Amino acid sequence: MAPALHPQGFLFRSLPEAEAQNRQNQALGWFREAEGVSLILPAPPGAEEWACITLTVHSALTAVGFLAAIARPLAEAGIPLNVVSAVHHDHLFVPWERRESALRVLQDLIREAGQSSASRE
Repeated sequence: MAPALHPQGFLFRSLPEAEAQNRQNQALGWFREAEGVSLILPAPPGAEEWACITLTVHSALTAVGFLAAIARPLAEAGIPLNVVSAVHHDHLFVPWERRESALRVLQDLIREAGQSSASRE
């Protein structure tokens, strides 16, 4: 899975369509909703920051249960999670101050998966 932590923080904002269009080129990602356009923007100093952890494994959009296997241990550790799935990778957004804890949970999952694989061989 090889989780990679982005060095900068991000914030989520919902803006009216016209205002969002002016900011989309700055956005890591965006999604149009009935209430407005949700943008994932670089966080300025002092903002509520979310860390982005990219799962560098190529994950298929049709994979079943992959995100559930990741979300459950993060939830058990009390870590809020927002996920953005793209064509090649899944991107996990966790509160900035919980990023190291989230990485530890993911590393534990990788270790456990490796041990399970080794025991089946």
